[in-house]
Amino acid sequence: MAGVGVQTSRGGGAASANQAFRKQLNKVYGWYTGGFIAFIVVLAVLEQMGLPRNWIGFIFLLATVALYAGIGIMSRTTDAAEYYVAGRRVPAIYNGMATGADWMSAASFIGMAGTLYLTGYGGLAFIMGWTGGYCLVALFLAPYLRKFGQFTIPDFLGARYEGNLPRLIGILAAILCSFTYVVAQIYGVGLITTRLSGLAFEVGIFVGLGGILVCSFLGGMRAVTWTQVAQYIILIIAYLVPVVWLSVKQTSVPVPQAVYGMQLQKVTEAENRLKNDPKEQEVIAIFKQRAAEFDAKLKDIPAAMAADKAAAEKKLADLKAANAPAAEIQAAEKAVAGLPKDMVEAKKAYTAGKTSNEGRAKPLAGMPAHAQIYAGDPNGDAAAKKTYDESRRNFLALVFCLMVGTAALPHILMRYYTTPSVKEARESVTWSLFFIFLLYFTAPALAVLVKYEIFTVLVGTPFDKLPEWISAWNKVDPTLLTVADVNKDGIFQLGEMRIGGDIIVLATPAIGGLPYVISGMVAAGGLAAALSTADGLLLTIANALSHDLYYKMIDPNAPTARRVTISKALLVVVALMAAFVASQKPADILFLVSAAFSFAAAAFFPALVLGIFWKRANKWGATLGMVAGLGVTFYYMVTTQVWLRGIFGVTSPIELWWGIQPISAGLFGVPVGFAVIVIVSLLTGAPKKETQELVEHVRYPDLKLGRA
Repeated sequence: MAGVGVQTSRGGGAASANQAFRKQLNKVYGWYTGGFIAFIVVLAVLEQMGLPRNWIGFIFLLATVALYAGIGIMSRTTDAAEYYVAGRRVPAIYNGMATGADWMSAASFIGMAGTLYLTGYGGLAFIMGWTGGYCLVALFLAPYLRKFGQFTIPDFLGARYEGNLPRLIGILAAILCSFTYVVAQIYGVGLITTRLSGLAFEVGIFVGLGGILVCSFLGGMRAVTWTQVAQYIILIIAYLVPVVWLSVKQTSVPVPQAVYGMQLQKVTEAENRLKNDPKEQEVIAIFKQRAAEFDAKLKDIPAAMAADKAAAEKKLADLKAANAPAAEIQAAEKAVAGLPKDMVEAKKAYTAGKTSNEGRAKPLAGMPAHAQIYAGDPNGDAAAKKTYDESRRNFLALVFCLMVGTAALPHILMRYYTTPSVKEARESVTWSLFFIFLLYFTAPALAVLVKYEIFTVLVGTPFDKLPEWISAWNKVDPTLLTVADVNKDGIFQLGEMRIGGDIIVLATPAIGGLPYVISGMVAAGGLAAALSTADGLLLTIANALSHDLYYKMIDPNAPTARRVTISKALLVVVALMAAFVASQKPADILFLVSAAFSFAAAAFFPALVLGIFWKRANKWGATLGMVAGLGVTFYYMVTTQVWLRGIFGVTSPIELWWGIQPISAGLFGVPVGFAVIVIVSLLTGAPKKETQELVEHVRYPDLKLGRA
C-alpha cells in the first residue's frame, strides 16, 4: 500500500500522471486482494493443523486493524485539501468502492440480513429505500454539489444561503445525524471485536476504536478513502463466501441469488409444518401462561413482590440445606439480589416480562411468514383490514425515509467532493450503486438460506447435541441469543430460541458448518464495514466543527496546520464520546441507523434540493425549514419511541400519527421542511443576484461540463 500513499502525496494534474496513478492503484489493490485470499487459505490450513480458534480470531483482528493502521500512517497529511477531500483526485471506480464501504455500515453488513430473517418481506423496505437513495443522489445532488466545490455540506449551505446561520444549523444537524449513526457503528465494532477476541463487550468497543482513529486521525479523507477501498474488498469477499457455500450445500448451485426463490418455497412449507407442530404449540401455551402470570402480578404489585421474594429466599435456603453445588447456590443468590427494589422497578420488570412472553407466544417464534407481504388481511374483518393498511403504510413510509435520508447523509455526500471532475462524480455514483448492489442482491438470499437451515436442520435436534455456535454467541451477549428447553422434552423447538437479527450474518458460517476461519473472515468483514462507516462519520463531525465552525465562523485567518490539528483533536473527543454511549447499549443497531436517516432527510434534503434547483430559496427559508423539519421529526421520535421516551421522561400515552412507527418519523419532517422553505423564502427578500447567477451557472451548464 505504500505506493498509494506516495502517489497521492505527489499529486499532479497532467493526464499522464493521472493515468500512471490509476495503473499503480490497480496494481496495488490487485496484489492486496490476492494477498487477502492467500491469507485466508493459510489460516484455513493452519486451522486443519490444529491452530486454536481463539488464535484465529486474534490473528484476524490484529491483521486487519494493523493493515488499516498502516494505510493511515502512510497517508498521513496536514494539507487541508488532502485532509478534507483527498486532493480531489480519487478515480471514479475507487471512489465508488470507497463509497460502498462507507455505506456498508454495521446495519447493512450485520443488521440487514438479520432484519430480513426476522421480518421477511417487510425487511425489503431497507433494500429498496437505501438503493433508491443512490438514484436520488445521482439525479439531484452529487454532480451539482461537486460543481459548487465546497469541502462539506454545511460549507455548501453557508455559501448557497449567504451566511453563517444556515451553516450553523447545518453543523448541528450534521453532528446529530452523524453521531446517532456512529454510535451504531461503534456498537457493531464492540460486538465483532468481542466475538473475535473474547474480550468483554465494553473493552472490545475501545479496542476497535483504536482501528477507527488511526486512519481518520492521521490522514483525514485521504487515509479514510484508501482504507475504505481495502475494507470494501474484505467485506464483500467475507459476505459472499458463506452464502455461496450455503447455496451449494442446499441446492448444489453456487449462485444464491438465482436459487433463493426455490428455497423460499421450501421455507414456506417448513413454516406451515411448524405452525401445526404439537410441540411448538406446547411451547406457545407455556409462554401464554407466563404472560398471564406477569399480568396477574401487575394487578397487585406489592403482593407479587412479597411472593417473589419469599419464593426466591426459600429456594436459596433449600439449596443451602441440601448442600447443592456452589454454582446453583450462586445463581439463587444472584436471583435474590436481582429482585425489584421498589414498586416502580417491579412494575417495569413485570411489564417487560409480560411483553416479552406475549411476543413469543406466537407461531414461528413471533416471526411473520417470510413470504407474507403485509401483516393483516385486506379481505378480513375490520381489525385485520386496519392491520393490513397500517403495515402497508409503514412499509412505504420506511422506504421513503430511507431513500430521502440516503440522499442527504453528509458523510456520503462528502465522498463526491473527492473526485477530479463533475463527470467522475456521476460515474462514481454508478460505481457506488454497483458495489452496493453486490451485497444488497445477496442479503435476501442469505436470510432465506439461513432460515431454511434453522427450520429444517436445527429444529428437532436434542439439546445436548446443539452446535457449538449457540453457546458461543450466548456468551457474547445473552440478549442476542438464548436457548432454553421450555417444555422440558429435551428436543429443540423453534419457539425455544430467541435470536437477535444482529448475529445472523456473523453466525452464518457456523450455521452452515463451515470451518472457523470463515467465521473469522466474516467477523473481519463486519468489522471492516463498521470501521469504514465510523471513519467517514467521525470525519464528518470533526470537519463540521473544525472547518465549518472554527475556520469559517470563528477564525477565518487560521493557518492550515492549526485547522487540521483542531480537526484531529475533535475527532478523538467525539470518538470517545460515541464509544461511551455505545457501551451503554442504548438501542438496537437498526433503530439508531434509521433514526439518523430520518434526521438527515428532514434537516438536509429540502434545503439541498431547493438550494440547487430553486434560485429563489433564501437564507431565512433554509434556516427555518431545516429547524422545522428536524424539530417535527425529533418531536415525533421522542413522543413515540420507547427508549427515547424513557430518556426524556415522556409519560403521556403513545399516539401514532396515522399509525406510522417512529422509525419513519422523517415522513413528517421532510414535507414540513419543503413547505417552510418555500413559504418563508417567498415572504422574505430574494438572495443576492450573484447567488442566483451561481445557482443558474451550476445547474444549467452542468450537462456540458459533465460531458467534457
